[in-house]
Amino acid sequence: MTSSPVLKVEQLETTFFLKSGPFKAVNNVSYEIYNGQTLGIVGESGCGKSVTSFSLMQLISSPGRVTNGSALLNGEDLIRMNAAQIESVRGGKMAMIFQEPMTALNPVLTIGYQMSEQIIKHMSYSPADARDRAIEMLQLVGIPSAQERYSTYPHQLSGGMRQRAMIAMALSCNPQFLIADEPTTALDVTIQAQILELFQGLQEKLNMSVQFITHDLGVISEVSDNVLVMYGGQMCEKGPTQDVLNTPAHPYTAALIESRPKVGQYIQRLKTIEGSVPAPHEIPAGCPFATRCSRVLAECWIQKPPMKPLQTNPQREAACFNPHKV
Repeated sequence: MTSSPVLKVEQLETTFFLKSGPFKAVNNVSYEIYNGQTLGIVGESGCGKSVTSFSLMQLISSPGRVTNGSALLNGEDLIRMNAAQIESVRGGKMAMIFQEPMTALNPVLTIGYQMSEQIIKHMSYSPADARDRAIEMLQLVGIPSAQERYSTYPHQLSGGMRQRAMIAMALSCNPQFLIADEPTTALDVTIQAQILELFQGLQEKLNMSVQFITHDLGVISEVSDNVLVMYGGQMCEKGPTQDVLNTPAHPYTAALIESRPKVGQYIQRLKTIEGSVPAPHEIPAGCPFATRCSRVLAECWIQKPPMKPLQTNPQREAACFNPHKV
């Protein structure tokens, strides 16, 4: 790919300074997203997916802070922006759809007020034009009677409608880069399918670059061009989505795929990944997945495996001393 990436993250580290000692929730993470592309970030709860995104938005609160690395959005480093600079970017050039719309939306302000406030700030619209823009966006995401919904409070909408309102709010200022943090987790499968279809249509229409966070490999398969698998705050594997899902190299990626039910296949018990995610102070000095890996070697306990291209496919990388043959 010859064009420059819209987002380039290099060696990002976010550390939480706990009483038990410092813990790197994001440890040396690097990736790129090009114009119109979607990167899916996948992993179990606690693997560092959301902390990575909050780091880009400068939404990490004490006792955590970004301790290393850079995140260039069209050449501007988000990590080194001061408060005024990041405030001018958040909601404008860069937007985020949060995981739970009921807690992300202000319960004492109407949907319309919250949308108009952002549009006036980032697009310099008059209050009347901002109202028209907000109603237009509510219509675009499929909310019926958008003029009436403009004046409603979050609790007056269903979960699916709140999520649509969150998407409308995130897209209202035409962001170049969008972070979607598990936007369908709290929804039933029918509404989830509608939201994903809507999301893909809007991305294509607006030509956005997207960072899509989820623990659901089925969703990743549907929406993303490339995938980054994380565990224990570190990268395990990355590459084109279908290549990674069809022929996983890292044992953790393979274990995630094997633990999913297969369509048309009857089994009495799903496969599970033995053990659980280690606590911050229990993560091994070497590979974070060593405590649960079926292919673990002696060196995995003492040395971190570096991310390196696979010999069979340079587009793909994995951090493993004993990867599956691809």
